[in-house]
Amino acid sequence: MRGSCERCGKDEEQKEEATAACEHLSRVLEAEQSSEDDSDSDLETEGTHGLGELVRDTLYLRSCQVHSVVPISCFLCQRSAPELNLRHRGLGPQGARALASSLSSSLSVKRLDLRDNGLCGAGAEALAGALSKSSSIHDLDLSDNQLGVAGAQALCAALTVNRAVQKMQLSGNGLEEQAAQHLAELLLAHTDLKSLDLSYNQLNDQAGVKRASQKVSLGFSEGETLGPALAENTGLTELNVSWNHLRGPGAVTFARGLEANIFLKVLDISYNGFGDPGASAVGEALKTNNVLEELNMSNNRISAMGALSLGLGLRANQTLRILVVSRNPMRSEGCFGLLKSVQDNPASALELLDFSDIQVNTEFDDLANSVKRILPALCIKTGARKVEYKKELLSVFRPALPVSVPK
Repeated sequence: MRGSCERCGKDEEQKEEATAACEHLSRVLEAEQSSEDDSDSDLETEGTHGLGELVRDTLYLRSCQVHSVVPISCFLCQRSAPELNLRHRGLGPQGARALASSLSSSLSVKRLDLRDNGLCGAGAEALAGALSKSSSIHDLDLSDNQLGVAGAQALCAALTVNRAVQKMQLSGNGLEEQAAQHLAELLLAHTDLKSLDLSYNQLNDQAGVKRASQKVSLGFSEGETLGPALAENTGLTELNVSWNHLRGPGAVTFARGLEANIFLKVLDISYNGFGDPGASAVGEALKTNNVLEELNMSNNRISAMGALSLGLGLRANQTLRILVVSRNPMRSEGCFGLLKSVQDNPASALELLDFSDIQVNTEFDDLANSVKRILPALCIKTGARKVEYKKELLSVFRPALPVSVPK
């Protein structure tokens, strides 16, 4: 009975949306007729901006008819709002095609949220056409849409042409090695892109290394992937590649890209498989990198040996403020080695050193007390003692908050 009630509720909701859309369409058609009868009067009462919204809504409703989809009433309600939130609406490829026609002409939408709509590659290709023309959309969320390689290729090509988008979220889209090739091209060409979220995908060890067998369309003799592209990128400040499969040689090459990068401030590589070789490569990068401020390396199979290699970078680094290495099998010995490296660096900028879910011994506690006397502002978290770090984290480390949807 409960299942039947839920289905009935959804049917009623769709009927209400369809009814609202039809009523809006009637008003639009009446307004169009009035506009034809007396355009000067309309311009005085509605204004140019109002007519622009009228055109956008008309295009959308007619496109919905062409593609045989039910119009999304909240899209019509949000109108000139700077944020267009259509997450969890079940648009699908056809709904994306209907939406694309009006987005290309909209000048008011700054942030577009289409998370979890089942767009797939076909829907991404439809939206890519609108994104290649829109100059207003700066923040784009297409997470959890099963975009795949085809969707990634279409989006990257569109954003290479039109560089208005500065923040993009592609989390949970099944992106693999082939998609990394297109993402690398985007990083090399789109220098205005500031924040990129690639978490919860399937980027593996091959996504961090060069492949001589593949050519790209940028004139390079070898295919570029994420590691080398990160080294050459001159705009990105936040990158999230957590919950992927970066390990082995790919992780090492990715870390070497960090060594050459001079713009990235926030990097989340947690829940990968960097291991000791990757930790050692990150340590080498930290010796010369003087820009990175926040680094999350949680759950990366880093042992005590890898922690000691990472500590060599902390001994020289002067910009890193936050380092998270929780849930790594480094034991108390590894934690001690990292903290000792901080103690040996009088110019350290560290404010948070997170060893959460790692048990430490009394020797570590004694060292922590000594370091606190040198760096009183340093917050140290361990498995035995949880301490709240109250300073503001940048957006990559902040949990995504639900955005209210207008009714």
